[in-house]
Amino acid sequence: MQFIQTLGLFALTAVAEIVGCYLPWLWLKKNGSVWLLLPAALSLAAFAWLLTLHPQAAGRIYAAYGGVYIAVALLWLWAVDGIRPSTWDYVGVGVALCGMAIIMFAPGQR
Repeated sequence: MQFIQTLGLFALTAVAEIVGCYLPWLWLKKNGSVWLLLPAALSLAAFAWLLTLHPQAAGRIYAAYGGVYIAVALLWLWAVDGIRPSTWDYVGVGVALCGMAIIMFAPGQR
């Protein structure tokens, strides 16, 4: 159950970070409204707060979070950008998630 909760919290954190970065990208690259920066800032604040909800050491959280971020970013690529990930993208996600699981769930981690 801890694995599912950790993965879910990381996924939510990744969405907050991606939205917080995507909205300024829309503003800068696609001539979006400057008002996109307000929800972007709120999303990035939520991202930082969500990372604090894990009981492990901050460095371990940041390292493990990267694996889940990769997976969510590729889902974003497919859902938002309309580009289907390649076989190699899936392989990379699998490796990244294995790394996340080792970092977060190895015996004796605090």
